Amino acid sequence: MADSNFIDYVKFCSRSGAGGAGALHFRREKHVPKGGPDGGDGGRGGHIILRGTTNVWTLLHLKYKKHVIADAGNHGEGGRRTGADGKDIILEVPLGTVAKDAETGEKRFEITEDGQEVILTKGGRGGLGNDHFKTSTNQAPHYSQPGEPGIEEWIVLELKLLADVGLVGFPNAGKSTLLSSISAARPEIGDYPFTTLVPNLGVVAYRGDQSFVMADIPGIIEGAAEGKGLGIRFLRHIERNSILLFMIPADAPDIKEQYDILIGELEKYNPELLDKKRILAISKSDMLDEELMKEMTREIPKNIPYAFISSVSNFNLDKLKDLIWQAIHTK
Repeated sequence: MADSNFIDYVKFCSRSGAGGAGALHFRREKHVPKGGPDGGDGGRGGHIILRGTTNVWTLLHLKYKKHVIADAGNHGEGGRRTGADGKDIILEVPLGTVAKDAETGEKRFEITEDGQEVILTKGGRGGLGNDHFKTSTNQAPHYSQPGEPGIEEWIVLELKLLADVGLVGFPNAGKSTLLSSISAARPEIGDYPFTTLVPNLGVVAYRGDQSFVMADIPGIIEGAAEGKGLGIRFLRHIERNSILLFMIPADAPDIKEQYDILIGELEKYNPELLDKKRILAISKSDMLDEELMKEMTREIPKNIPYAFISSVSNFNLDKLKDLIWQAIHTK
């Protein structure tokens, strides 16, 4: 998918339909000259609804929808006939979409399941017809209710990709190369910073017909949490991952220092990210011998599963997948 087609943030005006007015009507027939009130209720205004679907993975189709407007409900009629409800507007969104109030930033809800439907902006209720207001002392009420107005509000939709494993690392750490080596994903790969400009998802086959989903996001740089580089824009995509796979190249000056910087940026962005399980992959290790790997092991942070790997030569990729699978299925 082209870079320009990945949209993970949209803002639009959501306006639900107004409810129809209740009818003010009296039964009038040839042999019933003084029939009672029979005004029907107005119909409900149309809702704006979000529906989760696995058929899309970006918000691109909503990028140019600046106003989403539902129909009003029809007015009630005589003979206790209720007006038709306004037509609902259903917006299909990818799983992992978060709806927020654009003015306050308050989170409304999240869409996490295929087919899940949640009302974003509720339509106005229809008014009651005068049939509802008759009493023993007022058998001919000359009033009915107007319909409730619709709601107009500005909404922000943000997408957080749903994946089992999120790749975390500096630009040029080999994240995209790994994803292309162990899945069918084909992200852009190049020997320069910020080759990855949008997140990429890949399904990784594992022993038989089992699989897990891996997400590659643009590389993090020091200061990303303060807005430097591209990382801050995409860090929300790893908030939903079960496991964080840190990738540091074997030719890094100091593996532990780079790991600590990455941890620090995640902590500044969202401290809860540090509660996730972590695995460390030392990439570009195909030129290392056993002795050098053993020596470099001393630089690796304690209490974190790790593997020396090479995506180009497929060195230790099965071992890495074993570590990932074990972490996913261990509480």
